[in-house]
Amino acid sequence: MQSKAASRFYLILRWAILGVILLFIYLPLLMIIVYSFSTSQSVGGAFGDFTFALYGKLFKNAKMLAALRNTLIIGLSSAALATILGTTASIGIHYMRKKVKSAVDVASQITVVNAEIVTAMGFFLLMIFLRDTVKTPINFSIGWLIITHTVITTPYVILTVTPRLQQLNPNLLEASMDLGAGPMRSLFTVMLPQLAGAMISSFALAFTLSLDDFVVTNINSYGANIDTISTYVYSGIRKKGIPVEIRALSTIIFVIVLTALIVYNVVKNKKAKEQAKKAS
Repeated sequence: MQSKAASRFYLILRWAILGVILLFIYLPLLMIIVYSFSTSQSVGGAFGDFTFALYGKLFKNAKMLAALRNTLIIGLSSAALATILGTTASIGIHYMRKKVKSAVDVASQITVVNAEIVTAMGFFLLMIFLRDTVKTPINFSIGWLIITHTVITTPYVILTVTPRLQQLNPNLLEASMDLGAGPMRSLFTVMLPQLAGAMISSFALAFTLSLDDFVVTNINSYGANIDTISTYVYSGIRKKGIPVEIRALSTIIFVIVLTALIVYNVVKNKKAKEQAKKAS
């Protein structure tokens, strides 16, 4: 009887801890969503009247829309490049000799464990060196931000793709080459289709990291007058407080991400069920 009571107590305790954790994670998001339909000037204050006015202001705020456009350009471009480079690097590392593989694997993860401020300053000083010492015709720009975001997100692609590579059947690639397909054809027709799921996940992760980045973007947009969502919000806080339109933009981003996540998992589960039926 005592063991049953203890088991019930621990079950309740586990659910209570889980509930508190989920509350801390999702309550701020729910508050932003709720107050995006409010006339209140601050989140957490009196709700005021229900309105869609913030969404109207959002699409009239030229600076915020420009920051959103820059964020999407940098995020999508760097995520695409990081996915290509990271997948290629993962395949190369996977087929290296053990000693070299270990060294290269560690080197590829330096930006993951390194403090972001150090990485950001490294990029900043590199640009100063290239511009002022080497006299290259490049400067702080949206192109430079794409390069920096690609470098900091590529290691995460490698971390995502590598486990999937280790699960592949090596005999399939060898069989493809034995049947006459060259290395490149085997790569595109045999290996990459099996890595598609990991590559999609890697792209989404790289895009999210780019979207979320502030430190590297803020330091390496020096003098370029380029705002992303993070730097726009930061500059707004410094000058006159958080722009109220950010609530509407945050809600739209959250809904889009949630929808994409649901669709991806539904499609993934559907394919898994179809494969299970074929196997049986």
